[in-house]
Amino acid sequence: QVQLVESGGGSVQAGGSLTLSCTGSGSTESFACMAWFRQAPGKEREWVAHITPGALGTAYGDSVEGRFTIARNNALKRVYLQMDSLKPEDTAMYYCAADSRVWGGDCTISPQGFRDWGQGTQVTVSS
Repeated sequence: QVQLVESGGGSVQAGGSLTLSCTGSGSTESFACMAWFRQAPGKEREWVAHITPGALGTAYGDSVEGRFTIARNNALKRVYLQMDSLKPEDTAMYYCAADSRVWGGDCTISPQGFRDWGQGTQVTVSS
């Protein structure tokens, strides 16, 4: 059984930084693709970033490109999200997701493409 636990959320002023971590437990194969999504109140879950199994491929949503960085440590089954230059519109619950499937060497950006999810960690950015 796969479990994902996020940490690192909190409150920060605009322009500040936070680093989120997500640690998984379960079979290594379950953590092929790892991603971060976020969901603000009243909005749909939004893909933020993902990273491929060998950490050779990363991709970011347009709203966070250039400000956020995703990384992983396969030995620890951990994925990170470094968030810089935070904006009030980044305020949301952030979720870690993992899946064993790789789509043509890449990861999907669809929430439906991820089987396993963490409980989320809240990020609040004040202006």
